[in-house]
Amino acid sequence: MQSKRPLSPASLPPSKRLHGALSSSSSNHNPRPTFDTLFYDEIILSIFSYLPWTDLCSIQSTNRNWARLSLDNQLWKALYLKEYGRTRLRGVRGFIGRMDGREVRPLPGRAKSEEMKDWKWMFRISSNWRTGRCSVAPLDASTERPLEKTPLPEQNAIGADDGTCLLLAGSLTISARTCLSTCPVISLSLPTHQTYTLRCPPRNSTVSTRITTLALDQSPPSSTHTIRLISFLETGEFTIFSVNHHTPSLSSQILTHVPTGRNQRASPIIQAVYHHPLLVTLSSSFRLSLYDLQNNTVAHTQTLMSFTSYPPSSLVLSVLSPSIYKLIVAYAIPVYPSHWSVGATELMISGRAPDRMTVTGTRTTRAIDIPQGWMDETKMSLVREQWDRKVARVADTQTDGKWVVLAPGDPLLTRLGSDKLLASDAPSAPPSPSGTPQYASSSLHTATSLQLYRLYFPSSASVASAPKLTFVRNLHGHVGPVSALALADGRCVSLGVDGGMWVWDLEGGTGAEASSDFEASQEEEIESLGVRGALSTKGSIVFDERRIISADAGGVRVWRFDV
Repeated sequence: MQSKRPLSPASLPPSKRLHGALSSSSSNHNPRPTFDTLFYDEIILSIFSYLPWTDLCSIQSTNRNWARLSLDNQLWKALYLKEYGRTRLRGVRGFIGRMDGREVRPLPGRAKSEEMKDWKWMFRISSNWRTGRCSVAPLDASTERPLEKTPLPEQNAIGADDGTCLLLAGSLTISARTCLSTCPVISLSLPTHQTYTLRCPPRNSTVSTRITTLALDQSPPSSTHTIRLISFLETGEFTIFSVNHHTPSLSSQILTHVPTGRNQRASPIIQAVYHHPLLVTLSSSFRLSLYDLQNNTVAHTQTLMSFTSYPPSSLVLSVLSPSIYKLIVAYAIPVYPSHWSVGATELMISGRAPDRMTVTGTRTTRAIDIPQGWMDETKMSLVREQWDRKVARVADTQTDGKWVVLAPGDPLLTRLGSDKLLASDAPSAPPSPSGTPQYASSSLHTATSLQLYRLYFPSSASVASAPKLTFVRNLHGHVGPVSALALADGRCVSLGVDGGMWVWDLEGGTGAEASSDFEASQEEEIESLGVRGALSTKGSIVFDERRIISADAGGVRVWRFDV
């Protein structure tokens, strides 16, 4: 099979030699035996299979025959499976093919047959993810300019930052600025730098509003090139579009839902997940609402509230059967006296009557779980370790159903809020018994390191086993605070306030920096906004198997790993 990117413009040599094939000159004289003439291609390939990938690339310059054999697709398949242990590239969160909701959705143009995969190219992309090798370019997406420069929101306001909502649908990039406008728009950008817009006007055209979040339908599409997209406005309205990711100009609006009244359930919506016909929304007051969108109608079925769960949060929706949904929510939880940690809740949702689209059961686990009553020194040591991982502020929490990552917030933003207690002003651990030394915080826990947890929810049949959120390790890399996280399929991508991008393999606990330098335009933007404005601008990240799309004070950028 010809390589996707040949080493030279010249065409590759002919295919493998046949057994017993003799050249015309061999009957006239005995040629000098060489390694290539003494062994069949199968034997040479068997020898090459013991070489590492670096040597396999080096021997391509030996001669034409070795260059041809070193590009053998089955040879690179064995190397890829040995190195990365999977038959596909890691990608975005999807819900096709597995029961736990962590399988990637087949993207447009992806090879459906295993024989059609270019395993050498897949090895190269995965190697680029591991080492952080990529190309960075701005996204040429035309988004609507804000009507006016709005004042910076209060520090504790939720979902009010002037940021960008991002989604990926195959080769299509979906973006929307969260700035005030009388007619917010959604931009659909193709790799050919063509941009189309979808308008989301509110019912009251004289009111300025903004898009607060976007959600894609995760169910198998009814058509080859169309998917459903929902946009949510600050007024509580949401609009459903049918987006053609192959020809965006053919996209159309399906329906618009306007709530009967402004309430804490409907506005503003800061997060949503959609698996037709189930829609789950999370408002800024942390009210979780369920909707039934069957037959293109909107029916609100249930709303849940929590007094111990706070944003930032992450939602993962999967389908266990055609009538049972599982929703996992990761969120920030308060820790005495004025600190934060992370928790997770599993909600089972019924999709059939009479409890259609309602929650039938919940289970919750927390990273800091202090037992009641008295405890011995062993349990006290475990409690102190948990207590040491509390943070003064949470920048983001993300989960993919298996892993949970917590990003501590920036201490500078904590100092800007006069009503908040500084981390240095609060005790770092419970008081020790008399005669024992005070517990000192470990130097391994820093304000810029990410905290990685393993999330375990046993099956419903396992009554004796309780859900667990177990600390695994700290992820050290960023030199400054983290602005946003994205997590899917055991891979985490983190965006720093300084513009640095890190890619993490959660299974192995390794990470690589994709970029850490400020761009000139980003520095000018931060100088114009000021320190508080730059740090309070909420970043956004989405990624799939080949690229990352990030948005921060420096603009929207594309990080491509298929280079």
